[in-house]
Parts: sequence; C-alpha cells; structure tokens
Amino acid sequence: MSSRPAPAPLPLPLDGVTVVAVEQAVSAPFATRQLADLGARVIKVERPDGGDFARGYDTAARGLASHFVWCNRGKESLAVDLKDPRGIALVQRLIGRADVFVQNLAQGAAARLGLDAATLCAAHPRLVAVDVSGYGAGGPYAHKRAYDMLVQCEAGLVSVTGTPEQPVKAGVPAADIAAGMYAFSGVLAALLRRASTGVGGPVEVSMLEALAEWMGHPLHHGMHGGEAPARTGVAHAVIAPYDAYPTADGGQVLLSVQNDREWRRLAEQVLKRPALGDDPAFATNRARVANRERTDAVVGEALGALGTAEAVERLEAAGIACARLNTVADVAAHPQLAARDRWREVGSPVGPLRALLPPITLPGGPEAAMGPVPGLGEHTDAVLRELGVDERERARLRREGVVA
Repeated sequence: MSSRPAPAPLPLPLDGVTVVAVEQAVSAPFATRQLADLGARVIKVERPDGGDFARGYDTAARGLASHFVWCNRGKESLAVDLKDPRGIALVQRLIGRADVFVQNLAQGAAARLGLDAATLCAAHPRLVAVDVSGYGAGGPYAHKRAYDMLVQCEAGLVSVTGTPEQPVKAGVPAADIAAGMYAFSGVLAALLRRASTGVGGPVEVSMLEALAEWMGHPLHHGMHGGEAPARTGVAHAVIAPYDAYPTADGGQVLLSVQNDREWRRLAEQVLKRPALGDDPAFATNRARVANRERTDAVVGEALGALGTAEAVERLEAAGIACARLNTVADVAAHPQLAARDRWREVGSPVGPLRALLPPITLPGGPEAAMGPVPGLGEHTDAVLRELGVDERERARLRREGVVA
C-alpha cells in the first residue's frame, strides 16, 4: 500500500521579500518588525551618530532601550549619513533591489531626499513604498510635529480615557501602534496586488487617521447620538455592573454583566442575594446604570469579602465574564501565555532577551523568525559588500563619516 509523500514544509509568508526602512521611534519600526517576523529581510537605515533615537529612550532592557528592543528584532542595521550625497546614493541603490520601502521621517524630509513614496514608485514601478506620517501629506496639520501623546489628544482618545475628573493618555503608544499596524497591513495588501498586476505603488498612513479609525465607537456614538461617551475609568459608560472591584487580599477583579439573565445568575450565585435578580432597581441594565452607585456597592461588598482567586472562581462558575486587574509583572508571568508556549528568547548586543511570539500564528508553517536585535551599524559592511562597494571604498566612507 503506497502512501503519499509528506508535503514540503511551507516557508514563512514573506520569505524572499526585501524591505528597506528609513525609520525611527515606533510607528514605522513596529510595522517593519511585523514584516521581519513573517520572514522578510528588513534593512534598517540609521544615522551613524546614534542611530534611531529610540535607542536612547531608556536602558531598561539590560542596557538597551525597551522601545527599540520591542520594535527592531530581526532587522539588519545599516548606519549611513543621508545628508551626504554618497549616503543617499547608497540607499537609492539598495532601494532599487528592494520590494518594499518604508519611511516615517518628518513631513517633507523624505521628499527633499528623494525618498518619498511617489518619487520612488515612479522610478521603481514594482516597489511598494510607504509614507508613515503624523497627519498626512496635505492639510493645515501636515507639518505639525506628531508624537504619540499629541496625536492621542488630537484624535480624541484622551478625552474618552480616564476618570470623570481626569482625562489620561493610553498607557501604550496607541497612535504609533495604530499607524504601524495599518502600514503593515497596507504593505501586505500592496504586495498581494503586485502579485497579480506586477505593480507595487505608494501606501500612505497617518497616525491621526489610524487612531481616528480606532475611535470608531465613541466617534459614532457622539456623531449620531448627540454626545460622546463619558469617561468612566475601567467602568463601562452604558453597562452595569462593569468595573473593577477590590478583593479581600488586595487584588482587583473586573466583571462584566452583559444581560439581565447574567445579572440574575450573579445575584444568586455570587452575591448570594437572589432577590436582587428581580428587584426593579436592578433587574434591567437600564435600571442598573441609573442606579450605578447602588449596583457597584452591592457587587463591591460581596467581592470585597472574597480573595481574588475565590472571587474569580465564583464568577466563572456562574458564567460571568471576569478578569484579574493584572500588573505588568503579572502579564510577564501569565499562566495562559506560559501554557501556550508564547515566550522565546531573541539575541541582542547584550545577550538573549525574553520576547513574545507575534500574535499571528500560522499553523503548519515555520515559527515566526524573531531574529536578533541589531547593534548600530552591525550590518553596514555586509550590506555594502552586496552593493559591490569594495573594502578600500568602505574604509574611506567610514573614515569620512558617511557610514558607521
């Protein structure tokens, strides 16, 4: 009896794709790191005098910057001075061999260097070229400085985040991440189009527009309902109970009751006050929201008498959605991430560093690449050799500060 041969192993989806990135901070580096994790070769172009300024944000990752470690694994670092015509010429030659180019320089800077998407795509029709900006190429905000916190404010995220008394920014760089993920998906879409048409083309992503899209619920609520949702901390503006409640051992448990059947189960099995299930003051979500303080008080009293583990156990047994209010340290030790084997080690100039596998899992194929975090200029010589720059010329360029 014959058996079919085992299918050939699948490559990573972007194996063979070359990306050149003139990038800094978070938005573009986060996008290109996703590409690197999926198998693309990403050549990161950095300034010789310090490189991507995110390298200097902190020293929390055993002497390296936490932002840089997060956003730049699996890349090659080419340190070259783009203010020197010889440096630009080298990068242009590199782009001529690439499939994708990504940049997030200050508005107008890429165009002055001839590195904007429109210019590059006119010269290289198969190239996918991405411009990531703060506010887009046109309009009155085009040349405003655009840092994550500022864009969070402009996009209205800060206005709906925080407590009734105090608006706060998100604790992660939400505008950068939003722009990075749309740049990533834009590259994938453009590569898919190129596969059928042979033409790459420009991709434009702005931080403001990316985060404004993420504001979908409060934006539509406000535009069509007449007012924006109120800031409610971790509570929900239109659902109750939906909040974090202290427990007897100093923890906090968040629960969410989505309908009146769940409220009755909560009252019977967790609060141990079944009469509250049909009490007109609590029986419907509308009533519970109108009586939010009383609702929170009865839930808080019951959970406050329980330890965190016992509270979660009771809530889960009753079929009530719940979660612990975890710290960053709790997430690093999260049992679900451990059980699913999501942690790996990546190389770096200071040795192995712990890192999460990317969220995109492709069963049946190889694991995400997750290459090392590069040192500044670590790959300069190798990349220049590929471009045919001989040893003598490389030494001269290095001596004259064009490369590092």
